[in-house]
Amino acid sequence: MFDGISKRFDTILKNLRGLGKITDENIEHTSREIRKALLEADVNFHVAKEFVNNVKDLAKGTKVFDSIKPGEQFISIIHKEMIKTLGESNSKLDLPLRLNLIMLIGTQGSGKTTTASKLAFRLKNDDKKVLLVAADTYRPGAIDQLKTLGKQINTTVYSDETNDPVKICTNALVKAKNENFDVIIYDTAGRLNVDGEMMLEIQNLKDKLSPNEIFYIADSMTGQDVISSIKTFDEAIKLTGVIMTKLDGDARGGSILSIRSVTNVPIKFVGISEKYDGLQVFNAKQIADRILGFGDILSLVDRVEKVMKEEDAVKLEERLASNTFDFNDFRTQIHQMRQMGSMTDLIGMIPGISRKIRSLSFDENQIIWTEAIINSMTPYERSKPEILNASRKKRIALGSGRSVFEVNTLLKKFFEMKKMMKKMNLNKTKFSTKKLLRNFR
Repeated sequence: MFDGISKRFDTILKNLRGLGKITDENIEHTSREIRKALLEADVNFHVAKEFVNNVKDLAKGTKVFDSIKPGEQFISIIHKEMIKTLGESNSKLDLPLRLNLIMLIGTQGSGKTTTASKLAFRLKNDDKKVLLVAADTYRPGAIDQLKTLGKQINTTVYSDETNDPVKICTNALVKAKNENFDVIIYDTAGRLNVDGEMMLEIQNLKDKLSPNEIFYIADSMTGQDVISSIKTFDEAIKLTGVIMTKLDGDARGGSILSIRSVTNVPIKFVGISEKYDGLQVFNAKQIADRILGFGDILSLVDRVEKVMKEEDAVKLEERLASNTFDFNDFRTQIHQMRQMGSMTDLIGMIPGISRKIRSLSFDENQIIWTEAIINSMTPYERSKPEILNASRKKRIALGSGRSVFEVNTLLKKFFEMKKMMKKMNLNKTKFSTKKLLRNFR
């Protein structure tokens, strides 16, 4: 995510940290480098120009404090300006009514249908009764796709044979009122390009339904093209927000940095993975932190909290401290780690991790193979791995599809870890998972 622009800013900030004082010369040099970084990332030219000018003006007017290094003050100015450019206020969903209507619009291929299911999943977790409406009668397979996704997240999907988007949407509204739904999410049709027919249909739907929220689904991979589309839709029907999709594959980051400044439409959610829970509330500070290489500890803790309860963390610490940690515990940790996402992504969220470490590629298959070896053990073998003799190891290797050498390697590393843990007094350590969860809650 944002790999290209992050690398450029990593170099810029590294040079700034060594500054002994802020001068006109280093302000001009840094400004030129920032402009290059933004333009290479496909940031709108006017946005890049305004960003650089604001940074220059603020840097020249900065009062230097003895307690703060000049370079760090300069970095703080860049960070604050980036948050401002992204949109400082975090816009929440507008759901004030007994029955709330959300319309998703956009061009074809932007991820509307998948986003509809992710949004439904998120609202379901907030105890909302959600009705998904398959209003895309043009794209082959769109209705079946939404039905499949709805079934997977256990959410009702409405469709009928009228083949008329307006009738489908109004019929769904009647159903929602009769069956006490809290939220309707309309998955409307997209087109390959913005056209007059599409706009008339969307305007007609808006007039008939009067939705609380109208979200434009923006594919972050399309770069600056998405800006003109948002402006066109906003002028026609007045958007209430944007949902950026495929952010996990966006190495440049130009579109997300440009949207608020150019269109004045707030970004409300960002899609960070293909999973159902891969839709996050947009947070300008978190995005700025990721772009500038500060990590994203809040997102990291949020992922930890989703898969690990505080009491589980305490039990784990107790087992580590008493040296009773076994392969059953290890398997649970691997399963939880896989639920949190890729190792590369998780490491990128840790503040202070160097670019070299962050750019290393981790073999995610190794985790899968390790879990396969542990799963091939019996429950007793997992609790007493010291009983594993040659014949047991051979059976485990055959069961997991791995080699005896890999089984031996895993056992060696496990016993080395237990030996190391025995030397540590975990009850007296200042850092603990329990404290981490509490401090960032």
